[in-house]
Amino acid sequence: MTDSNEMTINLVVLGRTQTGKSAVGNSLMGSADFESHLSPSSVTTCCSLGHSSRILGIIRRNGCELALRVRVLDTPSYPHSTLSKEQVRDTVRSALAHHFGEEGLHLALLVLRADLPLCPDERDHIIQFIQELLGPTWKNFTAVLLTHADKAEEAGFSEEAYLHSASSTLLSLLSSVQDKYIFLDNQKSIIKEERAIVLRKILNFIRQNNYHVLLPKHSKE
Repeated sequence: MTDSNEMTINLVVLGRTQTGKSAVGNSLMGSADFESHLSPSSVTTCCSLGHSSRILGIIRRNGCELALRVRVLDTPSYPHSTLSKEQVRDTVRSALAHHFGEEGLHLALLVLRADLPLCPDERDHIIQFIQELLGPTWKNFTAVLLTHADKAEEAGFSEEAYLHSASSTLLSLLSSVQDKYIFLDNQKSIIKEERAIVLRKILNFIRQNNYHVLLPKHSKE
């Protein structure tokens, strides 16, 4: 929070290479702060914090409209094409503590591709990685964001049909984060209306968590 007429939410995007993490951050902020393009190797090699301008028309409290500001921490992917797991973990952990150590982190967005299957080993590695970053309460502060939902739609899958056909691996992951998930249509992600829908869903997750925040700390583990 900053003042009575404004609310700031702190987010971090996590995920593997070419899932669209950086593009998600740009979409949420309505900017092009983070480098994002097709590449045969991991594009992001260090953490970067981006800020949105004041966003109106998203949230109201006590009958009054609040201006929303979104802060997004973009992170290197895991697995990474050039960095080890320990390098990625330590880099992200340090950045979380530096940027959100005082105000706290509202939500981590685990970015997956809706058009690619999630394998059991990948799920297990992802969960272990997030646990190492966020600690034992990670489930309360993590949501899954499925990008490329437009490709799933082109293949004839509505959100309901997609989840009905999803693997037990993905469904168990969604269940572990209390079914906090969002489908993102990459073709519409820069459209103001689509952005508003996604931000409202994120705010609803934060509200369900009673606006609690995670206070990241530096660790030498």
